[in-house]
Amino acid sequence: MRTIDPLWSSAQVRTLVERRDPGGLVRLGRIGRGWRQADLGARLGRDASTVSRMEQRGDRPADLGLLRSAAREVGMPVHVLGAALGLGGLAPTRVAADGPCRAEEDPMRRRSLLAAAGLAAPAQLLVGVDDALAVTPPPTGSAVPFDTRLARARSLFDVGKHGELLEVLPGLLADGHDAVRSRSDLSHARLSACYSLASQVLVKIGRYERARLTADRATVYAGLSGSALVAAAAARELSIVLRHQAQAATAQRVILDAVAGIEATGLRNQAQAAAYAQMLCTTSYTAARAGDRDQAQAMIREAAQASRGLPHQAPAGRLFALTPAAVTLYEVGVHWALGDAGAALRAGRTLRAGQFATAERRGRMHTDLGRAWWQWGKPEQTAQELLAALRVSPGEVRDRPAIRSIVGDLAERHPRVSGVRELAGAVGDRRGADGPRG
Repeated sequence: MRTIDPLWSSAQVRTLVERRDPGGLVRLGRIGRGWRQADLGARLGRDASTVSRMEQRGDRPADLGLLRSAAREVGMPVHVLGAALGLGGLAPTRVAADGPCRAEEDPMRRRSLLAAAGLAAPAQLLVGVDDALAVTPPPTGSAVPFDTRLARARSLFDVGKHGELLEVLPGLLADGHDAVRSRSDLSHARLSACYSLASQVLVKIGRYERARLTADRATVYAGLSGSALVAAAAARELSIVLRHQAQAATAQRVILDAVAGIEATGLRNQAQAAAYAQMLCTTSYTAARAGDRDQAQAMIREAAQASRGLPHQAPAGRLFALTPAAVTLYEVGVHWALGDAGAALRAGRTLRAGQFATAERRGRMHTDLGRAWWQWGKPEQTAQELLAALRVSPGEVRDRPAIRSIVGDLAERHPRVSGVRELAGAVGDRRGADGPRG
């Protein structure tokens, strides 16, 4: 059994963790081993001045790979490094509320907010995620391999079972944190993937403050993994959260940095090409939401070109399961975000449900087309697309605040349109479910 140096449980370490000073921790570990900065630099393949700059920075260093290597050399436990990077461990992390009120302190109010968000799952599931984000739970002791459980969790997202996914997330995070004590790149990548998945489902149900926390953690653990693809996946989730938080400029910087990171791989295989095209799609949509028409259109064209060599069905297990049809679906969304419903619908004419491997993507195809029809003022076509989405993946309609809002407007303005009553009943809006009045 590996013994941890008592240094890393000392009061001095706790002080540096509270200050969020990972460079100071490296300095402490270096001195504890009797090394000069040049000695550590030699082990890292860097000069003494680089080590000095890393140690003097009080905030999060830009080069997480260098920091991770330095921490390993001086024997710093990964949970100590994680805590200094703001990932919890020695100092509990407080989960912010998703609105101006302090919902985490009032269970009744939190249940009301949850109901308003439309999540079709018991309130305690979101509370369980909150608790896991604040203080990591103990390991579950599950005999099922971690990768198997993570794949099952992803499949819950893919079929729109958001409540079930929220139920299993705390255990996954607990075991992911337990595994990173091994300090392996793979364990960091797996934990980053867990946090990315958490961010995805939290964005889907409109819980953006919680999603920001999980996306931040996914980004840092991705950096510790040393994988460009894992880092790109985490950066994409962070940029999506930032976009929802009306921080378009920051979102664009994050995703453009990810694009550069993927380009640096040389795009030598399809997995890297798919990641590159995915980053371009996200860049395009982010630009469109910010009103930057030229950037949005240029990036979606580049994404289409980059995706031409990709298969029509992505191989199982690929991190970025992008296909040419998926790029076309992004194009629909880009035109909608730019306010051009006609162009969005023209782009979507060739799309068919069979082009998408998961229920979540098939449902998203219908909701994106439904949004375009609604933007064009066509309630009948809107209702039919949303009804198709409901039948393919109920969570796409039931749990997404933006789509619930469209259903509410349909029920208010067009209660007699075919399908509106079923849609309203599915999301709990009694206006359409009760039928037309008067």
